[in-house]
Amino acid sequence: MVAYQGLIEFDGEYRTPSQQYAQAHTGEGLDLMRCSGQGTVYLANLAQYVHVVDVDREGLTVDGGYVLALDSTLHWETIMVDSQQGISGTGAYNLNITGQGKVALMTSGQPLMLHSTGHNYVYADADAVVAWSSSLRVSMQAQTSSSSVWRRRGSTGEGWELSFQGQGYVLVQPSELLPPQGAQIGQGVAAQYGFGQHGAHGQNQGNIWSN
Repeated sequence: MVAYQGLIEFDGEYRTPSQQYAQAHTGEGLDLMRCSGQGTVYLANLAQYVHVVDVDREGLTVDGGYVLALDSTLHWETIMVDSQQGISGTGAYNLNITGQGKVALMTSGQPLMLHSTGHNYVYADADAVVAWSSSLRVSMQAQTSSSSVWRRRGSTGEGWELSFQGQGYVLVQPSELLPPQGAQIGQGVAAQYGFGQHGAHGQNQGNIWSN
């Protein structure tokens, strides 16, 4: 919250025992503040773009680091993504948001909304994917058959991509979660492949690369 007008009360948001347990064991969750009353609340984070998404019965799958705010009518839980590698921006665990309401998502730049009709696949760089309809079938694959892809980004400039099939949409940001020039990627062989807590996902928190 950066500013507000009117009669607004702020309080901590209660998390269910299952939500607390999941966040403690997976690192995925939401630390929320409840705003109630009459007025206007202005939300922002690091001058990022804010994209408001309508959530309906099909639900929304998103990394918790991209969530800025959501309606109190929505429910969230931690789920395992249908990908065995804990790499890229998606990670091994994401949030599944269900109910009916709106979610404010943060992106680096103006996002692109790709619609899947069920008759075609939608492909996106795994480092650029922000969220997608929970009804979509998701799989991860290498973007190139070159053996250099098995090193983090290799010499190709690309790495992994997610494919989506079914009825729904995919939200992609015009940015890949890469470290700044000269940043340390991590330690050990697993980190160079993008796996584990010292790999790409372990070093990425939302859109910020931390050393």
